[in-house]
Amino acid sequence: MTGSYDSIDTLLSRYVAGALPEPARVLVAAHLELRPENRTFVGGLETLAGSELEAEAPVDIGGRDAQLQAIFASAPPQASVPARGDGVFPHAMRDFFGFDADRVPWRTKMPGFREFEMGEIDGCHVSLFWIRPGRKIPHHTHEGSELTLVVDGAFRDTTGRYGRGDIAIADQSVNHRPIAEVERPCISFAVTDAPLRFNGPIGQRLSDILGF
Repeated sequence: MTGSYDSIDTLLSRYVAGALPEPARVLVAAHLELRPENRTFVGGLETLAGSELEAEAPVDIGGRDAQLQAIFASAPPQASVPARGDGVFPHAMRDFFGFDADRVPWRTKMPGFREFEMGEIDGCHVSLFWIRPGRKIPHHTHEGSELTLVVDGAFRDTTGRYGRGDIAIADQSVNHRPIAEVERPCISFAVTDAPLRFNGPIGQRLSDILGF
């Protein structure tokens, strides 16, 4: 997923630099809708990047006239209309998935755990998760990087608590057993670049899979 991320600041920096694969870019854009306080940090980085570009020596563009003609001849962009729904998903997610939370075609993977897999996009696996209140996810670690945006409800693990708008970052160093909080279901948007690896005692894994 274009490297690892040791913090939200690193992730936002790569977002500003345009160095994220498309699913991760959408995830961060959705985070910024839900957590507008982070737009100040992103705006500062964009200003800094703009200043650096202005300081660069100009470079001739090959075929400039032909490129301008192609731009002027192209159709004007169409304004996107957010999908109708219950408004749980921020606009960036609704535009990306094409629906809101009330229209997700969930599939039950385990008791109390549903998933919608969008598949592989730009080298990343894209999924949505619905987790029953109080449900434990089987103990696991990661073979690569995972970004998880909470869009409704909340969950806790060994790294802390994540509520609406929070991004959880996990990699091979994270070994955890997320638990949805009891007040409401937890809905999350996950982007990974490698599979999860389940571990922990076999009895606990079986209990978690069955949702006890």
